[in-house]
Order: sequence, then structure tokens, then C-alpha cells
Amino acid sequence: MYKLPFEVPAMTYAEALAHVRGALRFGIEPLLETVEDMLAELGDPDLAFECVQVAGTNGKTSTARYTAAILSGEGLGVALYTSPELVSYTERLEVRGAPVSQEAFSHGVSAAKVAGERVNKRRAAAGERPYDITEFDTLTVAAMVVFAEAGVDVAVLECGMGGRWDATSAAKSIRSVAVTGIGLDHMRILGDTLEEIAGEKAAIIKPGRTCVLGAGTASPATVERVFLDQARAAGVEPVRPEFQITKRPHRLGAPLELDVATPRKTYAELAALKPAYQAQNIACAVALCECYLGRTLNEDALFTSVVQCPTPGRFQLLRPDPPVLIDACHNPQSVEAFLSALSDVAPNRAERPVLLAAVLSDKDVNGIVSLLAAAFPRVAVTQTASPRALPAPELARAFAAAGSELAGTYPTVEAAASALCGESYVACGSITLAGELAGLFR
Repeated sequence: MYKLPFEVPAMTYAEALAHVRGALRFGIEPLLETVEDMLAELGDPDLAFECVQVAGTNGKTSTARYTAAILSGEGLGVALYTSPELVSYTERLEVRGAPVSQEAFSHGVSAAKVAGERVNKRRAAAGERPYDITEFDTLTVAAMVVFAEAGVDVAVLECGMGGRWDATSAAKSIRSVAVTGIGLDHMRILGDTLEEIAGEKAAIIKPGRTCVLGAGTASPATVERVFLDQARAAGVEPVRPEFQITKRPHRLGAPLELDVATPRKTYAELAALKPAYQAQNIACAVALCECYLGRTLNEDALFTSVVQCPTPGRFQLLRPDPPVLIDACHNPQSVEAFLSALSDVAPNRAERPVLLAAVLSDKDVNGIVSLLAAAFPRVAVTQTASPRALPAPELARAFAAAGSELAGTYPTVEAAASALCGESYVACGSITLAGELAGLFR
């Protein structure tokens, strides 16, 4: 069992949150050495378990969750590291299917804080520039400590962004990786083209690792070439999961069933109470688990794991009557996937409920607005508490320019939820909107 090589001071949850939120969001320059040195200072907690890593622009959180659920169903002690949280920071760290306690979270953050201070003190004494320790660096190191102390067998790590310089890539025990797909996101950091972004994500494909390439990596051909070239250079034969889906019509508010048929006869049909866009994520997770385990999966356990796997904020029904549906789609690609799933339960645009939208200012606002405006007869807008939130009046103007009938403009999510409390609505456009609404409905 892993044990910290030195004592760390007790830290309250409030103190842990203050430290995490006070850290840099991004460093001046991307460095894996920051996390690598912090982990080494802590006695390499990442070597106490094995890891699988999931990267991608869209679908990576769901794929990571399905992967963790499937591996757990195979009898392994599984940890899960995802981001961002919907409501509480503790949701980013899960052990054996549940978010860690505030005490465990705070202990991990305290260990990461001390490790960073010790590393930078030593660097300063040697005349070297101290590391810029970011929020994600801190949380990743904290997760490794918490997972090691919990004695898990394997951790599923979701990349925060990119892959090459992502903090999760500092883990030394990564055995299998998956890339779900590519889109234009975090362009200021990852690159201006799909090919440049693909290169950053493809960097997690390394010698000695098995690799799964999701459906979103196959086009355009120039993007696919980036992944295939990286795999060839690493001596890795990538696995391409195949799937087919059969949709069943449902009304909004009723469970949406999705038949996912895998290509091998060893699997029975998987019936998941999930939207259609989860099909490729389920298929990717199945392939990743097979690659990691080196064998086929138990059919009965697989069925149960997929059906019972929660995907918070992804086509999630917060209230059945009148229905309130949230989705964390936040770029044009994920919005298109969400609208495709919505058409299965509410095909008639004129009969759809009001849309409640909030968008972050650093996203493709016009791309998101144009898709949503065409899909809903009425739109209400709000802004989240995120410092990156697009002001509600500005978002309202964007929807008006796109031809939407505006049903209201609200300064906060809470105000919007209060105004819409007696009617059905669909909320999407940003992860923070889904999170704030989920918090209000708890």
C-alpha cells in the first residue's frame, strides 16, 4: 500500500478550494516536468496502480465514465479522474464509483501543495526558475495521491485538454489510451487547425501502449493521417471500434433507449438508456477496456455496467414533470450531436419547449447560436457565474440576429430557473449552465 513519504498538514475543504482556485488556470509554458517532479517528490503515487487515458474534443468524459464502469464490472477496483465538475470539485475524483469525500480531496490537495512548494524551493536554491503550478497540475497530483492511498487497481484519466502536455500524461503507469475525436476547441493553446490539434492529442500514443481511435478521429483524411502516422511511429496497431445503432421513438421526458450492437458475436446487444450520440462513446469504451485487459469482456457484466453508468450533465433529465432536460454541449460539434438525440424524442420543432441557453465567450458563439436558433421555437438566455460567461444581453442579441423569438433574458441561472419553474425547458450551451442547474435541482 502506498504511503506518503512525509507528513502533510491538515487542510479544510474551504482551504483546499481556495488553494485550487487561486492557482493559475494555465501555465506560461506547457511542462510535464512540473507534475513529474511533484509526483516524484511524493514517492511516485502513480506507480501504485495502472492507468488508462482518454483524450478528445468531444465525448471523452462519457467515454471515461463508461470505461470506469466497465472495468469495475470486471471486478477491478477503479478510480476515475474527470473534468470539469458539474457541482462540486470532489466530483472530479471518484473511487469505486463514488466521488471522494471532502476530507480525502483536501488531503490530496494538501499533499500536492507541499510537493509543489518543496520542488520549487529546491529549484530556487539551484538558481532555476520555479514552476508555474496550475489548477490542473494540483488536482492531477492530488488525484494520484488519493487513488494510491485508496488502493485502486486502475485509474481512468480524462485529459483536461490536448494530450502532449496534459498533466495526466505525467502518469508513468499508462497502459492503454483512447482518442474519441477532434474538433476546434482550445485553439489558443492547442493550435489553429484540426491537424495541429490532432497532433497534440495523438502524442499520447506511445510505444508499449494499446490504442483505440474513436469514430471522430477518422475524418477528415488529413486528421486520420496524423493519428495513423503517430501510431506507426510508436509501433502501435490502433483499434477502431465499430458499432451500429437502432433508435426507438420516445417522447420528451421518457427514458430514451438505444440499441448498440457490437460487431463481434461474443457480445449481446447493449441496451443503454442513453441518447444516440453515446453509441460511439460506448463502443470506444468497450474497445479500450478490451485493449487494457487483453481479452473479451463478460457479456452480462458489460450489459449491466453500461446500462447503470451515470453520465451527469449529458442528456440528463433533472425533472420529469414538467420535463427539464440539460446537456453540457458547448461547441458546434457537441451541439449537433445533442440536437440529433433531441430529434429522437421531440422531432417536431414547433412542439419543443423553450430553450434556456448560456454560452462562454471563448467558444464559437455564432456557431452554437445558429444551430440552437434553428432547433427551438423560443429561446431564453442567461449567463453563468463563470468569469468567461458571455453576458446575457449580448447572447440575446446573437439569438435575435439569428431569428429567434426571445422568451426572456435573465442575469443569473437561478433567476432563469425561478422564472421557468412552472414550465418545461431544455438547457444547453455550456458545461457551467448544466452544472449550475444540476446544483439547483439537488
